[in-house]
Amino acid sequence: MANIDRDRLTQLAAREQERFRRDHPRSAALFRRGQRSLLAGVPMIWMTRWAGSFPIFVDRADGAHFVDVDGHEYVDLCLGDTGAMTGHTPPAAIEAVLGQMRRGVTLMLPTEDAVWVGEELARRFGLPHWQFTLSATDANRFAIRLCRHVTQRPRILVYNGCYHGTVDETVISLDDGRVVPRRGSLGPPVDPAVTTRVVEWNDVPALEDALGKGDVACVLAEPVMTNVGIVHPEPGYHDEVRRLTRDAGTLLVIDETHTICAGPGGYTRAHHLEPDLLTIGKPIGSGVPSGALGCTREVTERILASLVVRDSDVGGIGGTLAGNALSLAAMRATLAEVLTEEAYGRMIPLGERLEQGVRSVIEAHGVHWHVQRLGCRVEYRFRPDPPRNGSEAAASEDPELDELIHLYCLNRGVLLTPFHNMALISPATTEADVDRHTEGLGEAVSELLAG
Repeated sequence: MANIDRDRLTQLAAREQERFRRDHPRSAALFRRGQRSLLAGVPMIWMTRWAGSFPIFVDRADGAHFVDVDGHEYVDLCLGDTGAMTGHTPPAAIEAVLGQMRRGVTLMLPTEDAVWVGEELARRFGLPHWQFTLSATDANRFAIRLCRHVTQRPRILVYNGCYHGTVDETVISLDDGRVVPRRGSLGPPVDPAVTTRVVEWNDVPALEDALGKGDVACVLAEPVMTNVGIVHPEPGYHDEVRRLTRDAGTLLVIDETHTICAGPGGYTRAHHLEPDLLTIGKPIGSGVPSGALGCTREVTERILASLVVRDSDVGGIGGTLAGNALSLAAMRATLAEVLTEEAYGRMIPLGERLEQGVRSVIEAHGVHWHVQRLGCRVEYRFRPDPPRNGSEAAASEDPELDELIHLYCLNRGVLLTPFHNMALISPATTEADVDRHTEGLGEAVSELLAG
C-alpha cells in the first residue's frame, strides 16, 4: 500500500512478535514438546500458519471466547474457520451429544434423528433428499462421484481461487490461462487438467466456452466465493450459471459450507437458487464432525435407477462412520436450537456492526482498503475496490501486512482466521466483542501511519 511505510511495518511486526513470545511461554514450551512427536509440532501442519512464532495452545472455550494455556482470554472471531460458527460448546448440542454417547455412538443403522435432520435440511434448502457424511470435503467428493455417474461425463468445473476441502479435483488454479495444481498442493495424483476445467468467477463467456465442450459432469461452486476473501456474484451471474448448466446437461452443485452465514438456509434460500445438489459441513454439528449432501428429486431418481444395492458399500460413497448416531444427534440439536431464525436475527446485525466498524477505521485513516460482508461474515482486503474474481483477490494479498494485523489483534485478545482477514459472528458474540476488534484494528492502523 502506498500510504503504509514498509520500514514502520517491519518495526511494528518485530515489536509485536517479541510481545507475543514474552506473553506465551507455556504455548512455546508445548510447541517445542510437540515437535518431538507431531509432524511440524502440531496436529495438522496448517496449524503453524498463525501469525505468531508458534500457535497458541487452547485450554478451554465457551461461547464466543476461549482461554489459552497461559491464561489469556480471547474474543474468537475465527470460530474454527466456520466449524464453530455456533459458538463453542452450545448447551443444546452438548446435552444432545452427551445423551447420545450414553445410547450409542455409531451403529451402521439409522436413528430417528437422521429423519428429522433430513426433513429440516429439505425445509431450509429446498432439496428433498439427503445423505450424511463426516465433513464437507466428503460431501463434495461424493457429489462429484454421483454427478459423474449419472451424467457419464469425466470432468468437473470449479472456479479459480476456490476451496472445497481436500478433494483432489479442486486443489487447482489458473496460471496464465493454464490449469495447474494450486500453489502448495502436495502430491497431486494426476495432472488436474485431466479431471477439471477452471474458469474465473463472474466470467460468463469463459463458463459458456468450458461447458460447450460437452464433457463436464458438474459445476461445483460456492454461491459467493469466500476462500480468497468474499467475492460476490455480479447481478444476474447466478441466473446465467443456471441457464448455461441446464443447456449443457451439466449438474450444478452449490457448496454452502461457508455461506450458511447468509441465513438459516444459506445463500441458496436467501437468493432463491436452484442447485441440483447441495453440500454443507462444519457448523451444522456444532463442531462434531458432520456433513450433508442434498439432491433434487430428479437427481435422486437418476441415482436410484442405476444403483446396485449389493455394491453400495464399495461404490466410493460413504464410510462406516458416515451418518453415525452421534453426528446426527449433534446436527439435530444444532439445527433445532442453535442456528435458528432467531439466532441469525442477532448474528447478522452484529455482522453489519463489524462491517461498519472496519469501514470507519478505513475512512478515518484514509487507507486504500475495502470491507465486504456476507450475512454474519466480514472480511477486509488491502485494495481499494472489491475483487470480481479469484485472480484479483489473490493479487490483493499482502502477507506482511496480513501478519501484522493478525498478530496485533491477537496480542490484544482478538483472534481472526489465519488464512485471511475473516471475522465470523456466532450466536454468543456480543457488541462488546465486535467493538473490541474495531478498537484493535484502529490502533494498529494508527501506529502504522504514525511513522
